[in-house]
Amino acid sequence: MWEEEPAQAAFVRCVETWCAEERLAAFAEFSRGLSLAPGYGLPGRVWSTGAPAWISDVPDDRNFPRVQAAVDSGLRSGFCFPIRTARGVVGAIEFLADDPHEPDEELLASSESLGSQIGQFVERSRAEEAIREREARHTAILEAALDCIITIDDRGRVLEFNPAAEETFGYRAEEVIGREMAELIVPQHLRDQHRAGFARYLETEQARILGRRLELTGVRADGSEFPVELTITRIRLDGPPVFSGYVRDITERKRAEEELRASRVRLVEAQDAERRRLERNLHDGAQQRLVSLALTLRLAREQLPEVDGDGLELLERAGEELTLALQELRELARGIHPAVLTERGLGPALEGVVARAPFPVEVEALPGERLPEAIEAAVYYVVSEALVNVARYANASRATLSVAPTDGRVVVEISDDGVGGADATKGTGLRGLADRVEALDGRLEVDSSAESGTRLRAEIPLT
Repeated sequence: MWEEEPAQAAFVRCVETWCAEERLAAFAEFSRGLSLAPGYGLPGRVWSTGAPAWISDVPDDRNFPRVQAAVDSGLRSGFCFPIRTARGVVGAIEFLADDPHEPDEELLASSESLGSQIGQFVERSRAEEAIREREARHTAILEAALDCIITIDDRGRVLEFNPAAEETFGYRAEEVIGREMAELIVPQHLRDQHRAGFARYLETEQARILGRRLELTGVRADGSEFPVELTITRIRLDGPPVFSGYVRDITERKRAEEELRASRVRLVEAQDAERRRLERNLHDGAQQRLVSLALTLRLAREQLPEVDGDGLELLERAGEELTLALQELRELARGIHPAVLTERGLGPALEGVVARAPFPVEVEALPGERLPEAIEAAVYYVVSEALVNVARYANASRATLSVAPTDGRVVVEISDDGVGGADATKGTGLRGLADRVEALDGRLEVDSSAESGTRLRAEIPLT
């Protein structure tokens, strides 16, 4: 039997032999594994023409490359017919005998019909083998997958439940096959919503969650709930819809995110505590000493006898420099952490920021009540930094400010009519504000263009 040589396109290779007598084993061994080019030898001719061929006497045939081995084994004649399938010739079967035989047209016709039947069997066998291999690969992929793979039918019943799903949810596959998925791995309070959405898709085929990564809650066999990432796809097969869900336990990822968020909060709190300490030290230490020195200079000026004009000018200049130093020190202390923020709250502190701005700022809303300390500090620095950026870079004529607690969060909006160009991904100012806001589970957005100026919006949860 000859088949196409995989390593050499169009060549045929002997893949199997049968011998009636032991004396023919040498010729069979010589033929096994031999490859022939198209048109070369009896199988090569059949492969090229697609028609049966006959050799009446092997020694007289000039196109039989195994002639010496055949003569040594006593083989004298032979014929060969193609194995044919719908895609063409896929092989050939060769018969050799130890007596000369003239061509038998009836035998050749019968063998050609036999070759077609064998071809059909070969095609069917190969298709079945391909299906078995595909199913084996499918099973191996399901078993090796690290993510849970759960397949359900159009009634929500489980068809497949891979080992990762068994380990994650605490069920054995045989326990869940044929049962409704919702009652197994969907929390009780979400089941009606899941069923309604599933029914809506089957009725309308309008997908809302198919092909998207979603973070939801799953439930294990013991009733414990845990966070999961879910992606659902529809398997395109004939018949009723079938769906596969790919589920990943993200408990560790959520824990790492919480730890990261907590560390950022601790860092912000430590920074704020250090700012308050520096502000107190400046206010109670250096600032008080400079105030005392100013009073001492004033008393000295009043108690000293009349001095010449130069001496008086020096004393007055020293007093002026001291006054300027005090002003700068107060500004520095206020920039580090304004005392009014701690003592009176966010509203008065922001009124002071607005009053010091070098351009008109329209205040649309400010909070009237105290907010959590960390949130007040974050909002204060967002507003302060935003107005400083407007003054430095925006070339704006005016700005608006709104700070309003609403729906469990505080929303901060600062906009200007400047030249735009602000980018939160560049520099450290806006990036630092984003880090501070995100540390409190909030988000910072910047929309900046030359046509409409810059709009900064921050949302921070109040809990």
